[in-house]
Amino acid sequence: MEYVSRVPRPPLDGLIDDLYYLEGTPPYARLMLPPMPAALLIVNLGAPFRIRAGADDETDGYADGCVVSMPTRAFEFGYPPGTRSVGVHFKPWGLAPFVPMPAAELCDRPVTVEQVWGRRAVAGLRDRLAMAAGPYEMLTVLEEELRRRLCEADGLGLVRHASSVIGAAGGSVAIGDLSVAAGVSRTHLAQRFKELVGVTPKRLARIHRFTATVFAIDPAGPVDWGELASGAGYFDQAHFGHEFRAFTGLTPTRYVEVRRRFLREHPDHVLDGWSLPVD
Repeated sequence: MEYVSRVPRPPLDGLIDDLYYLEGTPPYARLMLPPMPAALLIVNLGAPFRIRAGADDETDGYADGCVVSMPTRAFEFGYPPGTRSVGVHFKPWGLAPFVPMPAAELCDRPVTVEQVWGRRAVAGLRDRLAMAAGPYEMLTVLEEELRRRLCEADGLGLVRHASSVIGAAGGSVAIGDLSVAAGVSRTHLAQRFKELVGVTPKRLARIHRFTATVFAIDPAGPVDWGELASGAGYFDQAHFGHEFRAFTGLTPTRYVEVRRRFLREHPDHVLDGWSLPVD
């Protein structure tokens, strides 16, 4: 697969981790993406893909793409044989200035891009992307669209600062201290987070801690689960295992088995590192 990624220019770089282009045949027909501290927008340019947002939910098709704020559970993506898309990985607070609804309405509820930006606007964007001369020009087209749609979001400075503190601490931070430092109540801070991030500060901290722990795992070697859990600030290994199952549906040992399968079958693949095979 071809994967091209770049960071947008200011001021978008304060809201977005990267813009990306993806094309080719996925390593597996179905991939599971564990939750991570980021919102996602995909503009689809190929055949429709499918998403299941939880083990008990039905799979829905997305022809024009999808938008989802901070996920709190694993998503299953069903890719067509030849996928082609551009997308945005937003910082936790980054989606809010580009959508007309509270982020909480999009949490674990993927919607089409058309539902957010309208049919005519999305059709025009897809046409411009289709006419672009290659991935880098396509990312420029996407960046220009985002720059045009950028709006003010009330309370964004507060949420951005608190989210940055949570991220820098790897999720190991007292939420009460954040509200005291910001000079607002915990209720006010939680409300702003729900509006702009989609989840409470406590939930964001949990996702940051889980993500940092997962990235600390080396699937190619032995894993000391007790030491890993303790280093990440979990109360004990049982707490760690509970969080793992809550976020992925897998036990930690099963997660490593699946990661090792990906590494064995597709070494150095562009999607390795977060995506997991479902098949």
